[in-house]
Amino acid sequence: MQTLLKQMLSHVVQHGDLSVSMPDGSETRFGDATGKPAGFRIHDQATVLHLLVDPDLYLGEAYTSGQLTVTHGNIYDVLKLLMANLETAKTPVPVRLPYAIRKRLKRLQQDNRIGRARNNVAHHYDLSGDLYDLFLDNDRQYSCAYFEKTGQSLEQAQLSKKRHLAAKLVIEPGMKVLDIGSGWGGLGLYLAQAAGAEVTGVTLSEEQHKVSSRRAQDAGLDGQVGFHLKDYRELDGKFDRIVSVGMFEHVGVAHYGELFGKVRDLLAPDGVFVLHSIGRADGPGATSAWIQKYIFPGGYCPALSEVLPEVEKSGMYMTDVEILRLHYARTLAEWRKRFAAHRKQAIALYDEKFARMWEFYLASSELSFRYLGLNNFQLQAAGNQYALPLTRDYIAREETRLRAIEGKIYNRRKQADRRKQVVKASSVESPHYPQISKQ
Repeated sequence: MQTLLKQMLSHVVQHGDLSVSMPDGSETRFGDATGKPAGFRIHDQATVLHLLVDPDLYLGEAYTSGQLTVTHGNIYDVLKLLMANLETAKTPVPVRLPYAIRKRLKRLQQDNRIGRARNNVAHHYDLSGDLYDLFLDNDRQYSCAYFEKTGQSLEQAQLSKKRHLAAKLVIEPGMKVLDIGSGWGGLGLYLAQAAGAEVTGVTLSEEQHKVSSRRAQDAGLDGQVGFHLKDYRELDGKFDRIVSVGMFEHVGVAHYGELFGKVRDLLAPDGVFVLHSIGRADGPGATSAWIQKYIFPGGYCPALSEVLPEVEKSGMYMTDVEILRLHYARTLAEWRKRFAAHRKQAIALYDEKFARMWEFYLASSELSFRYLGLNNFQLQAAGNQYALPLTRDYIAREETRLRAIEGKIYNRRKQADRRKQVVKASSVESPHYPQISKQ
């Protein structure tokens, strides 16, 4: 078995410097000895067999359990070397066969009917909020940031993402906006504060619902923003604008028609819908076995060829598609570094095994965007072809207008903070103002 695994690694690793120690104590180097050395040790024969049968599943399992330990560099270095080679190498049979099976079974794995979808969401999003504070920005934006300038911080890039989405929605004050998959509330609060929208947000996560509702109340926006613990399929009424960020990956291929049909029913005749999602550049595929089992059960990142036909069938009018290349790789790199800096706190929240699992998740996800064809897309559709301006210039104009509003909100907050300091000294309650930070 060790010989077969060495043959597979020799086939894959053509570049770089990888050393692998086997259970019998032997060590073999692979690659052309260039770049930063990386290496790992396999501690038992069972892990050797597992890596031969399905490395996509068992590499992450072995690292998480400690049956595989890194000897040179860290797990990011090991995965980077392997995945950079997989970008150009012919995929070995132990990877191709399980992947082909998962592609055929993906509709079963992505059974996200009402009820089951909530359980799948709870698996990931109802973890301790303290965990997410270890690596997310201060607004808890848990989706791809938008790095519009070199040198932007994560906080600035996440604000740019919210602004970019708001610009594509072209919101006028008083419009009714639905946020499907509203998370911890950051986007909904932004659309209310900066664009003057009346926002309804829905999430399936109890933890996210509690936090977002509290944030709306603390910001004095609970009369303008309402977050609900509800499946979008249970909604009625009409909305001028609908947005969904980072939720589509949890829908499942079999439910795409259901989602776009429901959006069309909820959207006003001249309404606008914007969808922000992870996508894949190499056509329809399957979710990583390890990610499916441990991180996002029921999750799937689609190819546009799987999405656009369902939009067309819904009766909505496709108006724009933008591909965000490498933005999520940069986002995940920031999350990975922040998590590493707070690793001890993660162990205190859960344990060492959980910390290794999360390291593997963040590292493998980042590298999938760098080497294995994942990207992000923002899809815009409308109730009719007259709902939006004829050229894309309006997006930049809207972003400029929203930046000016953000500045005013920031200044109001500074004034409110000064008043709070005075009030605190005199024990008199001060007014509450919207909260948004200047980036």
